[in-house]
Amino acid sequence: MWHTEQERGEREEEAIVGLEWRVYKADRLSLQERWSFLLWLNKAIRYGVLADVYQTKELHSRACVTPSTDTPQDLLHLSHSFGYDSGRRANLKLLDDTTLMYIAGNQVVLLDTSTRQQRYVRSCSGQGIGSIAVHPRCEYFAVAEKGNQPNITVYEYSSLGAYRILRGGAERVYSSVTFNHDGSLLASVSGAPDHMLTLWSWRQEEVMLSSRAVSQEVYRVTFSPHNPELLTTSGSGHIKFWKMASTFTGLKLQGLMGHFGTTAATDVEGYVELPDGKVVSGSDWGNLLLWDGNAIKVEICRKTERSCHAGTVQPFALEDGQLMTFGSDGVIRAWDLESINTAEGSSHSSRCELEPTNELVVGHNVCLWSVVKSPLPHSCFWLAQAADPECLLAFHAGAIQGLDVSGESDLMATTALDGSVKVFDFLSKRELSSSGFTQGGTALRWAPPSVNQRGALLVTGFEDGVVRLLELYEPQGLLMVARGRAKEDAKLRLKQAFKPHNAPVTAVAYDRNGELLATGSSDCTVFFFTAGEEYKPIGFVRVPGPVQALEWSPHSHNENRLLILCQNGHVVEVHRPDPEAQTTANTFQLHDLPRRSFRFRSIKSRVQVRDWQSATASEGEEEMEEELPPIHIPDPPSPLYCGFYSEPGHFWLSMGGFDSGFLYHCQFSEDQDEDPDHRWDEPFDFLRVHDSDHDPIRSVTFSSRRQLLLCGMHSGSIRVYPLQPGYRRLSSMEACWQLSAHDNHYGHLQHIRCSYDDLFVLTAGDDGNIFSFSLLPPEELHKALQGQGAEVPAPRLGLGKEVLCQDIVDPEALSMETARQKQQQNRQRQQAQLKLTAKQKRLAELQTKLKQLQRDNQSLPEHFRLMPEELQMDQRFREQAEREKVEEVKEVRRQLAWEEERSWIALKKLQDWFKDSLESKEVCVGAICSDHRVSTYHLLALTEPSALLSQPSSPSCSEGDGAVTAQRRRSRAEPVKHIEEEVLRPLVARPAGVKLADGQIERLRKAAEKAEQARAKIQKRKQEWDQLYAERPKQNYEDPQDVQAIRDSRENIGDLKLKSAEDFTVPKHLRVNSERKRAEMETLQEKIHEKQAEMNKAILALRDSKGHLMVELQAQAEQLQRVQKLLPPRLHCPPPLPPTILGEETPESSGSTLDQRLPLREHSLLALDEGAERSQLEEELLKEKEIHLLHMQDSVVDEMKTSVCQFDLELLLCYHKVKKLNCQLKLADLHRLTLDQELLLLKEVDKREDSLQEKLNKREKEENSVMSKLDECHEELALKRRAIVKVQEREKSLAAAFQASLGDDNKFEEFLTKVFKKKIKRVEKDQRGSQEEEESDENSDEVDWDDEDDDYGDSDADDDRDQEGAALDDSVCPPGCDPELFENTLQLRERRLDLEELLVEEKRHAEALQKECDILLKKKKMLESHRREAEDELELVNREKQQKMNELDVVVPLRLHQIELINNGSVPSDLRSALVLTRTELNRLQERVTQLQAEKTQQKQVYCQARQQHFRFIRESKDMEAEIKELEKQSNQLMTMKFGRKVNVEALQMLSGNRTLEELKQEKLLQNAACDQEIKEWDVKVEEAQDALMEAIRGNTERVHCLSNLYEEKKELEQRLSARQRKIGCNTLQDYGRRADREEIRRLQHLVATQSRQMEALSKEIHLLSQKGGHILPSIQAPLPPLTPLPSPTNHKGLRQLRTQPTALSTVKDSSHEAAPITKKSSQSAERAEWTFNRQQTHRAKDEQGPVVSPDSGMA
Repeated sequence: MWHTEQERGEREEEAIVGLEWRVYKADRLSLQERWSFLLWLNKAIRYGVLADVYQTKELHSRACVTPSTDTPQDLLHLSHSFGYDSGRRANLKLLDDTTLMYIAGNQVVLLDTSTRQQRYVRSCSGQGIGSIAVHPRCEYFAVAEKGNQPNITVYEYSSLGAYRILRGGAERVYSSVTFNHDGSLLASVSGAPDHMLTLWSWRQEEVMLSSRAVSQEVYRVTFSPHNPELLTTSGSGHIKFWKMASTFTGLKLQGLMGHFGTTAATDVEGYVELPDGKVVSGSDWGNLLLWDGNAIKVEICRKTERSCHAGTVQPFALEDGQLMTFGSDGVIRAWDLESINTAEGSSHSSRCELEPTNELVVGHNVCLWSVVKSPLPHSCFWLAQAADPECLLAFHAGAIQGLDVSGESDLMATTALDGSVKVFDFLSKRELSSSGFTQGGTALRWAPPSVNQRGALLVTGFEDGVVRLLELYEPQGLLMVARGRAKEDAKLRLKQAFKPHNAPVTAVAYDRNGELLATGSSDCTVFFFTAGEEYKPIGFVRVPGPVQALEWSPHSHNENRLLILCQNGHVVEVHRPDPEAQTTANTFQLHDLPRRSFRFRSIKSRVQVRDWQSATASEGEEEMEEELPPIHIPDPPSPLYCGFYSEPGHFWLSMGGFDSGFLYHCQFSEDQDEDPDHRWDEPFDFLRVHDSDHDPIRSVTFSSRRQLLLCGMHSGSIRVYPLQPGYRRLSSMEACWQLSAHDNHYGHLQHIRCSYDDLFVLTAGDDGNIFSFSLLPPEELHKALQGQGAEVPAPRLGLGKEVLCQDIVDPEALSMETARQKQQQNRQRQQAQLKLTAKQKRLAELQTKLKQLQRDNQSLPEHFRLMPEELQMDQRFREQAEREKVEEVKEVRRQLAWEEERSWIALKKLQDWFKDSLESKEVCVGAICSDHRVSTYHLLALTEPSALLSQPSSPSCSEGDGAVTAQRRRSRAEPVKHIEEEVLRPLVARPAGVKLADGQIERLRKAAEKAEQARAKIQKRKQEWDQLYAERPKQNYEDPQDVQAIRDSRENIGDLKLKSAEDFTVPKHLRVNSERKRAEMETLQEKIHEKQAEMNKAILALRDSKGHLMVELQAQAEQLQRVQKLLPPRLHCPPPLPPTILGEETPESSGSTLDQRLPLREHSLLALDEGAERSQLEEELLKEKEIHLLHMQDSVVDEMKTSVCQFDLELLLCYHKVKKLNCQLKLADLHRLTLDQELLLLKEVDKREDSLQEKLNKREKEENSVMSKLDECHEELALKRRAIVKVQEREKSLAAAFQASLGDDNKFEEFLTKVFKKKIKRVEKDQRGSQEEEESDENSDEVDWDDEDDDYGDSDADDDRDQEGAALDDSVCPPGCDPELFENTLQLRERRLDLEELLVEEKRHAEALQKECDILLKKKKMLESHRREAEDELELVNREKQQKMNELDVVVPLRLHQIELINNGSVPSDLRSALVLTRTELNRLQERVTQLQAEKTQQKQVYCQARQQHFRFIRESKDMEAEIKELEKQSNQLMTMKFGRKVNVEALQMLSGNRTLEELKQEKLLQNAACDQEIKEWDVKVEEAQDALMEAIRGNTERVHCLSNLYEEKKELEQRLSARQRKIGCNTLQDYGRRADREEIRRLQHLVATQSRQMEALSKEIHLLSQKGGHILPSIQAPLPPLTPLPSPTNHKGLRQLRTQPTALSTVKDSSHEAAPITKKSSQSAERAEWTFNRQQTHRAKDEQGPVVSPDSGMA
């Protein structure tokens, strides 16, 4: 229900606005988002717009119950929260003046401070709560949770119902949430691992903006109260300022990290934003930091540089012009805001001193964590969260160390490290009593009823080893408070205090009869006491580890024994000690107490292996054995958390760490003789605890009725297991009930107890929270108890009259055992002192008696005196004493020999270091007229450089291997001998049948010479081409100059990454090791020594000059003394003070001082006769002499003063040089210190680096070896391939020679070709002389390496098919074949076979080399990967070394004028981003900028030129390629026109004159002459036949004329007949026919002209080819004129025939008879074609015009 109608209307309006906004946005959503929106709309419609959309009860986490159990889900009900998590940041919020809100484990507690009533909001995730925030109007509060993808739930304060849920803002946990000042937005910051800052429009449940905050933990986020677009976050070592900025892509979050500058970085817990935008934050050391922008403007402290607060300080509010701050010192101070806002730092410091205007001391032992003010207007209500809280509410600070419940009442006692012990009434939900002690409590046990029937005794252990017995009573029962009411409902009184341990007490336990008390401690001891009115010590036992827990055996066991559980896994069982047994007076230790030991050994990995084997039982046994997971034994062992007895000798253990997830059933071994520290015992059984591999059991307890087993888990949750009869014999841990109560991250549930009536369960965790749970629902519990409270024990009788027990306050007090040991030592020391005193007294008496006897002996006469020997009772006593003295002296010397040797060595070292190592003693030279002094330096003798540094480095193995490899490569690279090529000359096919003329013989000889010259020229050209191709760069060739320039640039420019970068790669030339660093240190030491020696030399020279000056001054003083003797005293001028040589200036001699001043007191000669009268001349002479003497005096004094001043100036100059050199030496010392630190770091990694470097060198050596072998193999393979190509060329040349030897039209060509290509089986060359050649089968075993290499494969196959069944007989020359040609063919075949064998051999070698290359290439890749791995490892070591060296601090003193980093006109406070470099380097860099600009311009020009040149080369290359293609095309055309096919021009040039060809030519000429004669005869016959033909044609012509006339008549008749038709018809068709005829005539004319031009071109080409000596037609004659075109459009068939006729060729007159018939035939064809054409034209003309007479010989 809403409180008012106005509030209801506001809620309704907000809901409607949210609904409208969602409906508006739904149009722009994706499909998934629309589906979510429809679900939300469905809920809104189902429950109404104003109803709670979320079911709060369904959202909250609940207890988890195993499905197979009958345990109810609401087994435990949270009753009350008694604790407070004081260590959590901002864990206190105000909802109104009376309601507080804070986080307690998995609950948010709303506490009414007036009624102390609590309301709870449980976590929805069940994994804890991260942060909370309150709406500015206190209507809502937000709960940000922990877990996997946690949510932020916004609750309504009035109904505690879930109002909005914000999802997707964090991966694991929210660290801070806050509302803005109008409550419209909510900001959240997530923790690790994402650290996301998210802004929410929380009413619409959507993310508005998000950005990654930082990579560190963020403590707090807030909105600016003055600018809604600004936010601030702070956390571990940072503060960051955020702004919501509008960009072109939308609204973005932009963050600016705060820079601390010169101020040390600090964790920022709190801050306050000032109205002008500045921010004031706290620091760890107690001062305030004023931030302006993202830099610290000033650091604020108190006067005399005192801190504002002691410890951490946090500003928290602005009130009435004052800034309120609080600190961990428990003080709240107010500061003037205006003073802070205008604070400025001084010129020499960035601090500003201010004093607070007011302060409030909350408490001296109070540590304030946060302070909040009531959000209600005009409220003055403030609450502070403290670690030691008081006043309003008081809780334990920190983890709860002890908890126990009373066995008689509903009382609970707790203790913590804050030193407090509290007693609670968990029935009435209130605190009854609280007592504080100086030390923190660590263990607590409520005495059982068997010890104290009233249940009023508490045993508490503390961290200083003290055990206190506290008695609880009701103060109202005492008589001394009968007059009034006590302030507390219960009170604790110290009954007894004793200190059995020297370390914190960790466990306290009473035996089952209540007669003994056992206390355990982390000092590995367990102490026993008798219980009663006064607890008396019995003794203690030592155990193998710190005690974790103690448990006495239950009543079901026969014997009363104590089970001691140690933290390191040891378990010890000791018998109950007998209180009546007497222990030794020397110690409390019980040596004879029987005991058994057990040391836990992990079996979890074996259990996992067994489970894995069971899961994979279906697989094969071998596969299982191969894939078994390894057995793991944790080292160090897993910690032991808790345990309990199951039966005598058997116990259960719960382990942590690796062994968590099980309860282990263990038993003590029978063999207990072994040392407990060296034994290992394994459990004999175990129980699996569900879902506890990372959540072990920390504490165990049983209900009073033994029906439930309650476990406190590591995650802060409670587990309840129902028990069967025989509860200690657990059978299963499967069925359980679990509820998350404490914080899941650090709220480990260490203590869990049940009340005496099993109605309540009490828990206490490390998060400081204490919860009480009831097994009854709250309503039933309230009805059953009806508001009753627990009964507090009444005080004992006489308690008020008893004297208060004395407490042990001193934490350094001795323990009981230590006190007894000290008492025993004191008693023994006193006894020894008494014995020593008695013996000394007896010895003194004997000495007195002896002296009296000696005096009496001396008083007797000499002849009565006894000799000293006679006074001795026995000489042997004296000898024995002397021997003993000598032995004792030797023993003493032997004992002190080592000390003597050590002292002597130390003295020697000191002398060597401080005396003998000095090259010279210190000399101090002082000025004469001033106090300036200069001293020489103590110079240590330089040590000789180490042999490793002075010894020149020997060439590495890789260099030697490289030299050998290069030599081997050069030897391999030598060109192999080329295979001797045989000159294939075609043999003469047959003897000359025709006698050649002398000119022909001469022409053959010249042709042979020309061929030889051409062969030599071609061979030379081939060599030139081979050399040119050898010099041609490869495909990936790079200019060496460019490569060198790039290498120089890389080395000089360097890597632009900072050395502090993670991916910085240390260049090889910058890598250092200890030897180089030591050499650098020695170089620096030599320079320092050199500078100091130079300065010492200058100072000694100055001392020498002072000595010379003293001599000169002595002489001048004597001269001045002589002059002043002649002057009256009144005219004496005082000389300058004489210098002195001090002892410091001449340490090598005793020295002497020149303190004697020259006596100038004698009377002058001029004053002797003052009384006598002088003449005027004498007066003038005396005056003149006086003036001269005065001049001499002044001159000498001036010279003395000048010399002294000159010396003082020189010394002053030297003084300044010394000061400057001292500065330089101090910097050198700082640099040497840095080098020392670097050397120490380098020594740590040298061994590892050397091993890696050696490994890398080995890898490089192997790789270089493989590379050299691979290069050699490639070179050999290239040589083999070139040899293969040459052999193939020789084969082609051989085939060409064979073809040339055959000639043209050889009728035995096919036979000889078969003989030449026949494959025969051949024997080795060394057996050819003794064995005959055998013919090979058709299927030869020779393998062609390449299809292109065998030019005869196809022809051989054809020959084989042609000769099926018939063998080719190549031993006999067939009839008619030239024997020499046949023999030449056989020889060529032998050569071919030799070449084929050579080719096969070369290919086999090449194939072997190729395989070897492939193997080496694979090996090279493998070695390259190994080398890269070694390089990566070495690089990683160098990077680690560089990172460690980067962490070293280097001191660089700077003056203000050296800082040139100016930001906005001032030097920034943070110089971490600045770069420190020398002035020379800065000038060089500035000059380098200009140089780089010039180089850039130059490189651009070079680039442009290179680009242009590149384009030009490309263009020229394309032109050359086109020209080459054109030339190749022309060459091919010329070869085709001249030879009819492509030929090898080089082969033709190398061919010498062929005598057979010349004979054939001569024979051809003779045959041509005979043929010409025969042609002439035939020509005469043809002419006669033509004449006869012409006569016949004339006769026929006359007949044609007659026929033509008849046709004309017929045509006239037809014209008359069709006259009438023409009148009606149209002449269009006739006109069209005429036009077509004319077009056809024109086309034929054009065709004739084209053919004429083609004839001319062909005639020119024939004439050109005939001039080159080829076998072509004779020279052409002039072509015939073209035919006269005649129109003939009608006879298209004749035209088509005419078009298909060949072009008429002109007759060629030549002496050759072969061409004559062809010419005649062509002429006849032309005449026939012309006659046919004329005849057709005549017929057409007759048809159109009548008879026409032809002008050509009567032909019509």
